[in-house]
Amino acid sequence: MERPLAHFKNRTNNDWFIGTDRFQFYQLAEELYLELTLLQQTTSPKIILAEREPVRFLASFLAACAANCSVFLCNPDWTKQEWQQVVDLVQPDIVWGVGMGGQGAGGRGEDSIDKCRGLKPNGRGVPNFPLPQSPPPPISPSPHFPHIMIPTGGSSGQIKFAVHTWETLMASVRGFTDYFQLKQVNSFCILPLYHVSGLMQFLRTFTTGGKLVISSSKELESRQKIDINPSDFFISLVPTQLQRILESPKLTNWLSQFQTVLLGGAPAWNELLEKARYYKIRLSPTYGMTETASQITTLKPDDFLNGETNSGQILPHVQVKICNQQGDIFNANQIGNITIKSESLFLGYYTPLPPHFRTALTIFQPDDLGFLDEKGYLNIVGRNSDKIITGGENVYPAEIESAIRATKMVDDICVIGISDRDWGEAVTAIYIPKNSTISNLAIQTLLKDKLSKFKIPKHWICVQSLPRNCQGKINHQHLQKIAIESLQTHL
Repeated sequence: MERPLAHFKNRTNNDWFIGTDRFQFYQLAEELYLELTLLQQTTSPKIILAEREPVRFLASFLAACAANCSVFLCNPDWTKQEWQQVVDLVQPDIVWGVGMGGQGAGGRGEDSIDKCRGLKPNGRGVPNFPLPQSPPPPISPSPHFPHIMIPTGGSSGQIKFAVHTWETLMASVRGFTDYFQLKQVNSFCILPLYHVSGLMQFLRTFTTGGKLVISSSKELESRQKIDINPSDFFISLVPTQLQRILESPKLTNWLSQFQTVLLGGAPAWNELLEKARYYKIRLSPTYGMTETASQITTLKPDDFLNGETNSGQILPHVQVKICNQQGDIFNANQIGNITIKSESLFLGYYTPLPPHFRTALTIFQPDDLGFLDEKGYLNIVGRNSDKIITGGENVYPAEIESAIRATKMVDDICVIGISDRDWGEAVTAIYIPKNSTISNLAIQTLLKDKLSKFKIPKHWICVQSLPRNCQGKINHQHLQKIAIESLQTHL
């Protein structure tokens, strides 16, 4: 599709973006596009897009793509330190969205925005430059779309941007529709649009002629009525969102009516999956990442309800192999490094100096370990970097976390390795107890029949909260700091 705005205009006769004035939406996108084409007469702008309001975000995104501008999707609630990282890396020409309403972007202040080379946002969140007295000259459409930079921090806390194109994102859409055998995708989105999991929901509906609802977790929890038939819609959740919904009988009943509930962003624990299965939630656990433009394997709802607990089968646009460190391909049920080849694979991570990313990647190997079973289903074991080697034994935190959650004595748990002069690393559990009367000794007693002795945590650190992002991922650098400081205090 060479002209997203032309496609957008064709859809103004269709009430596809529920609860939105589609004509005003299109007009805003067209105005922004025309303004960008004027600016392109003198420069090829880099745009930071941090609009908080969904309609403005999506109109700005489509305008930037249509005008062949490089656009960086950003979280308006990043902290001042995070924004400093982004501004130093990107050196944007245009900033859309931050600074509106006098709140700034996570309180970052004007010091970071002053470093932008060129235009600052005005009160409307659009560039400050004079509008012409005559229409802009026509611009021939490019057969290729600009680079779309999607933020990813993983577990490190350091913000990076995965470089995508319209083509890589569309490959992900095609893989999704082929896998579920759909011509049209309707999405109920409560995930942030600057994140790949939210953006892809919009693109699936926009490019397939489906319907889109954008809401939020807070709106759901306040039980605001949204007049749709859930059986016609997909919804995407992260585990913490699913957990909160299942705590409300009314929302649980509502969720059980959805065509499919995609679950990703972070590993889900067995207790949560069992609860979803009990309530007959049509859950589809997925495996994917920003670098692959969302999911590359997905467990279909019927398989989930029949008892499968893995990440499902490989989508049509992807090849997944399990390899050792030397690149040799493993057989079924052998644990190794997950290796991905995909049409939706990113081009590389953005860098400030040309070339801004590596040449197109042919394969990508994340930090994840797993295996393919005889039926071709992908099973995730854990992250290679999270693997703990204690006394010469390999320990995978996901297994221990699952066993601890099964005791039903914790609200949240993360297991990490802490340097130990005798054992190399000591297995350490950082947890939030269900209540103040629960001791780690009580939890350890229940673990004795479930885990080998070397897998039971040596150190137990009780905290009030774990450093998770909005996708439910742990910031492991922060967690290491918490653990070390706690252990030093108690020495």
